[in-house]
Amino acid sequence: MSAFTRLKIFRPILAGATLRDRLLASLGALVGIGLTAFISAVAAHQNPEILWIVPPMGASAVLLFAVPASPMAQPWPVIGGNVVSALVGVLIAHLLPLSALSAGLAVAGAIAAMSLLRCLHPPGGAAALVGLFAGASSGYLFPLLPVGLNAVILVASAYGYHRFSGHAFPHVAPAVAPKKAEAPPFTFSRGDMEATLAELGETYDIGTDDLEAILRSVERHALARSYQQIACRDLMSSPVLSVEASAPAATARALLVDADVRRLAVVDEQGRLVGAVGLPELVAATGTTGAVMSAPATARPGTPAISLLPRYAQDRAHAVFIVDAQNRPAGVVTEADWLAVLTRGLK
Repeated sequence: MSAFTRLKIFRPILAGATLRDRLLASLGALVGIGLTAFISAVAAHQNPEILWIVPPMGASAVLLFAVPASPMAQPWPVIGGNVVSALVGVLIAHLLPLSALSAGLAVAGAIAAMSLLRCLHPPGGAAALVGLFAGASSGYLFPLLPVGLNAVILVASAYGYHRFSGHAFPHVAPAVAPKKAEAPPFTFSRGDMEATLAELGETYDIGTDDLEAILRSVERHALARSYQQIACRDLMSSPVLSVEASAPAATARALLVDADVRRLAVVDEQGRLVGAVGLPELVAATGTTGAVMSAPATARPGTPAISLLPRYAQDRAHAVFIVDAQNRPAGVVTEADWLAVLTRGLK
């Protein structure tokens, strides 16, 4: 990585942003603003005194093309926020002379109106000042022409651009999968998330649905990572109940019933694992245990425990024996051990 790319000042400040996204956003703004200016200029041709594009559209373009997932970059906030704010500015201009007070009242009124109408849009503050400066000379048509016309054309341009570039616009939050049995430890509810936001007391430029979708995805990744970190040595039970291959089948059967386990480890004279046996094989057996034993399911102590799941689900292994370097059984991980892990994760 070059020193240039390591400089923090050149890194995107928005989560998920890339240089490619920013370049495409610049291209989209070029097309969007250009098209808005052209169509508005044609519309104003018969009335030259009408301003054909207002400055707040430049700020709206930043949101529409660079941050299209923002709640403040959706069609209603862009159109409604600009039009309502411009209307507030014009109203103030009709009521008060141009002054520092009227400027403050225009922006404050625009914020209040946009908040009440659920169309909060940062460029609306600028639209309010433009409406104020346009004053009584522009009349009450000004919020619709050119402000409303500009906003509609710009939103339509953004819609076409994002369809072409593969982004969803208007933005729709990813569907949040319902809580399943494999939910991770310390899972959260929608109420927990809302309580946390209320406790922090800050407003963030992300929708509640988007935030929940992100946190649910983080949960899934954290679950996978935490289970990957659990090694067989962390779950195994020891010592392992075993029987020598040369022992009579009746001895193994009695040991299995007395201990109330499903599988016994079968070892040779040196204590090395050579097989496994269960009650179905021993019920009618009359010879040695080694004659009816089957190949054991084995793993090393450092093996990620999550890799044992296919053994239980697909290979029908009820127990996986954990062996050391000399192939001696050091422990056993059963289906019940994994169920206990999942049960702890659901609490």
